[in-house]
Amino acid sequence: MQTKLRNLPSVDKLLQHSDLSQLVELHGHRVLVEAIRNSLDEARRQILDGHPVPPTEALVQAILTALNDQIQPSLQPVINATGVVIHTNLGRAILSPRSVQAMTQAASGYSNLEYDLDEGRRGSRYDHAADLLCRLTGAEAAVVVNNNAGAVMLALLALAKGREVIISRSQLVEIGGGFRIPDIMAQSGAKLVEVGTTNRTYADDYEQAITPEQTAMLLAVHHSNYHISGFTSQPTLSQLSELARRHNLLLMEDLGSGTLLDTAPFGLDHEPTIQESLAAGVDLVTASGDKLLGGPQAGLILGRADIIRQLKKHPFIRALRVDKTTLAGLQATLLAYLEDKAVTEIPVWRMIAADPAALNRRAKKWQKNLRQKSGLSPDAVQVVNSVSTVGGGSLPGQILPTKALALAVENPDDLAARLRRTEFPVIARIENNRLLLDPRTVLPEQDRLLLQTLQQLLPTA
Repeated sequence: MQTKLRNLPSVDKLLQHSDLSQLVELHGHRVLVEAIRNSLDEARRQILDGHPVPPTEALVQAILTALNDQIQPSLQPVINATGVVIHTNLGRAILSPRSVQAMTQAASGYSNLEYDLDEGRRGSRYDHAADLLCRLTGAEAAVVVNNNAGAVMLALLALAKGREVIISRSQLVEIGGGFRIPDIMAQSGAKLVEVGTTNRTYADDYEQAITPEQTAMLLAVHHSNYHISGFTSQPTLSQLSELARRHNLLLMEDLGSGTLLDTAPFGLDHEPTIQESLAAGVDLVTASGDKLLGGPQAGLILGRADIIRQLKKHPFIRALRVDKTTLAGLQATLLAYLEDKAVTEIPVWRMIAADPAALNRRAKKWQKNLRQKSGLSPDAVQVVNSVSTVGGGSLPGQILPTKALALAVENPDDLAARLRRTEFPVIARIENNRLLLDPRTVLPEQDRLLLQTLQQLLPTA
């Protein structure tokens, strides 16, 4: 056994191999040596288990595979064929080409991030997106932080620490990753006061819970990721605004989805917009930048100028600061709204507004290609009626009719797993024991790659 182990080439000898020596300059000495040592360790384990000494060429191939695994980034692009437009696990909103270009430009050189070009002195990063947000929503002022949870935390910490915040029991939501509104409130130092019941809450419930000198604000949280129906009641924002004014309190709303467009024309229920909340008298609105807004991850805070000034002066805002690329991408996204190009330019809205006939044509092209180039029978490659969803904690229960390619294979779970492990992973879904691929969330320029990947994994014709 020791003789077999000694027959393995040394690290130095492998470094001199013609297929490996040239990689030192490309990937660095340390990375290559680590791949060689890991491969030698695996070879020793195999020998101790009774396997023969691998030929040098086989060992070199193992080293090349190990090297590729080492330098492969864990964060990589995927093809989203699930039909979920804002897929939280797949990076939420896809950015528009204009946003990507703006972010690249900001990242690849110096910028006036915190420099006033007119005055020739220090400026504020918070000015860059604020003007556009105010022009689009009617807000007096705005500020951007790193995400919506951070926006809510900052507002509660700055405006209600040590004081009471009144919220309906039906709005004590849990957002993605197990973060709960009560927990965020507790961390901010605000005192949670629950009113009403799970299904019915009235303006009187809020009013009866108000404590002079102790209550700081009324908080409304939009049901962005769930829906309550049946015997329900909830006061309007206008009613809460009037109540807040009478008692000299603040009214804040966590809107979540951040939409600036009405979703009803796209066959969906109406999703409250930021503009509507502000018009109803809400003092402070928080929302996400990477949901229905269709921009980069960000937390948007909009409302009264005096409140925004207070938030911008709070020390905690530095911990939530957004970088130059986020601001550049957000600015570019907002410009698309300003120019009435959101539906044609922002991928989230392009997918929501996708023409069913166009989706059907793409699915039919996929079907024709796979029927010609795979070994599956025609009956195993069908275009079927299905549904897409918005996702991202927005418009719960709402669906968009779509056409999907359905593959009837012996083991759809196995095919789905193999698709996830390809060089450019494809994420699909399984329904009725068939693998479904929804063209709504596959970018048109990804069609060829998707089909090539499927052809590699399916039986050959």
